[in-house]
Amino acid sequence: MPSDTLYVTSSIAIAGWELTEQFIHGSGPGGQNVNKVATAVQLRFDAANSPSLSARVKASLLKRAGRRATKDGVIVIEANRHRTQERNREDARERLADLIRQAAAPPPPPRKKTRPSRGAIERRLKAKSERSGVKKMRGRVDE
Repeated sequence: MPSDTLYVTSSIAIAGWELTEQFIHGSGPGGQNVNKVATAVQLRFDAANSPSLSARVKASLLKRAGRRATKDGVIVIEANRHRTQERNREDARERLADLIRQAAAPPPPPRKKTRPSRGAIERRLKAKSERSGVKKMRGRVDE
């Protein structure tokens, strides 16, 4: 059963055939129902072989996924926060979309090197010498 297309951003959409959902017994909320019904969702997305993502986004996504990514580049997200299968399914899809959005964000601008001002250097050195004087006065008192 192919799922619906997952729209991540205006330029990124994951086709339903790229997502694989498996329903498993969850340990989350559900009371006695948790032992009878498979409400937890395991969402799998083959990020390494996805035609929907650019190479930069794929690399960033696999790096951000951490332990959720397998050696083959498949991202596995498990959701069992809710009592119903449908809400867990939506939760897993939203968490995957958030992860892809973070990976697709542009990298931060490079850091500009700065130097402390002359006044800041002088204040730091003055504070050091004052502290040094305080510590010198702690020595033994001569009579």
